Amino acid sequence: MKHSMIMAILIDKRTDAAPTVQKILTEHGCIIKTRLGMHESRDCADEGMIILDLTASNTEVEALEEELKSVEGVNVKSMVLDFE
Repeated sequence: MKHSMIMAILIDKRTDAAPTVQKILTEHGCIIKTRLGMHESRDCADEGMIILDLTASNTEVEALEEELKSVEGVNVKSMVLDFE
């Protein structure tokens, strides 16, 4: 059975947290298969979301998640999608 690990990162204060989040994602770049960043373009909203498709062990994903959660204004949720 194949699986895919998906992580959603919600950033409340995008302009404040973005440099730190970017640094963390760069440090873990080898486990990021796909990255999609979104924010409301109208009035350039300060809230943003990043969706990651990860190719990593649970330990590596947990380490990334904990680092991201340590940044003020950043919320993280992960899920595993199993395919037959």
